[in-house]
Amino acid sequence: MPVLVTEHGLGHDDDALRAAFIEPALAGLLDVIEEGVPVLGYLHWTLLDNFEWVFGYDVRFGLHEVDRETFARTPKPSAAVYAAIARAHAVGGR
Repeated sequence: MPVLVTEHGLGHDDDALRAAFIEPALAGLLDVIEEGVPVLGYLHWTLLDNFEWVFGYDVRFGLHEVDRETFARTPKPSAAVYAAIARAHAVGGR
């Protein structure tokens, strides 16, 4: 059965955890692709810190921080990790 990963990320204030989570998670996804699972796509959750119905603005999932006063968007280190993987079209040297 084809799989489309539509929401995958880490809700945490410590972006270092999010940055460290991305590569092994995508490596695991690549493993199942190599095993024959038809993966149609992957969407990291989420580009921007957003409002979550249960948690409001308290839990941060975004690759970019949003200033709630000015709405300025600032990339977090995790955004650079994800961008490097996308640019290389590779994860974990594969």
